[in-house]
Amino acid sequence: MAPSHLLKCCQKVLAWIPVVFIVLVVCWSYYAYVVELCIFTIQSTGEKAVYLVIFHLSFIMFVWSYWKAIFSHPATPSAEFFLPKSDKEQYEREERPEAQQVILKRVARELPLYTRTATGAIRYCDRCQLIKPDRCHHCSACDMCVLKMDHHCPWVNNCVGFSNYKFFLLFLLYSMIYCSFVAATVAQYFIKFWTNGLPDTQAKFHVLFLFFVAAMFFISILSLYSYHCWLVGRNRSTIEAFRAPVFRNGPDKNGFSLGVSKNLKEVFGDEKKYWLLPIFTSLGDGCTFPTRLVNLDPEQATTPLPADSTKNIGDGQTFPTRPLSESQNRLLSGAWGHVAVPVESDS
Repeated sequence: MAPSHLLKCCQKVLAWIPVVFIVLVVCWSYYAYVVELCIFTIQSTGEKAVYLVIFHLSFIMFVWSYWKAIFSHPATPSAEFFLPKSDKEQYEREERPEAQQVILKRVARELPLYTRTATGAIRYCDRCQLIKPDRCHHCSACDMCVLKMDHHCPWVNNCVGFSNYKFFLLFLLYSMIYCSFVAATVAQYFIKFWTNGLPDTQAKFHVLFLFFVAAMFFISILSLYSYHCWLVGRNRSTIEAFRAPVFRNGPDKNGFSLGVSKNLKEVFGDEKKYWLLPIFTSLGDGCTFPTRLVNLDPEQATTPLPADSTKNIGDGQTFPTRPLSESQNRLLSGAWGHVAVPVESDS
């Protein structure tokens, strides 16, 4: 027990190495740009002022979004998706997979589920002992089931999913803006130092490396950000891009796509004034999602989970969930004539 516990502790500590590396690079870039470039190298007061104002705006948004991507706890399934005690005991007693599936299907009839495994079975996590909501997957690094899991990112030491996907996208966006601004404004002084147009000082080393580092990070982040923009436009996660979700009528890689505009609103919210701010505005509760299915799944419940509660995302933190009838129906209006989505009963 002790060696296993020690190994887990070491793994947790080592997992922070990429984050520490990024923090150190960012701290050095701040010093190199503000002190070595703006204070010691640039002579024009006006140029210094403009550069410092824009630099600090991009720096603040970059750090804010990075912080939120790191420390937003992954959202996990609510209690409704755990097997009741009697069903759990019966499930554990059964040895035949067919009998276990009968139990899972009986419980799943009361849940808003539309996806299955590749073999058509109910998606069940033996590790967490729960029925997985649509788009939910188990993260081996976090050792938990994560709602709308996209991937586990070592650079934020966190699982990117429903609770922080918007923050992750903004982190990529603002890191690109930060790097591009630094590279663009440093370029002329990089050339002057390179061609000996400025005297050799301590600033020369910092300016030269600052340009190379900013340009390198910008190019690498650009490809990743472009890929995730493509995913958002099609309402897919990284997992779904490689393995299409399976519905009762078969795999459908576009099963959750509602069109580019509505796909964007599902991630960033329906109020555009908050899109560029790292605050949680995503629609829905992370457990149920509108789909493009032509026909409703006759085996699934038509009553959603309670929508007026706040969803726990761990460590005592909560974020509000919007009623499905409000957020999802707003997404669905004008999309298709028939869409598979749980609706609230008026009775």
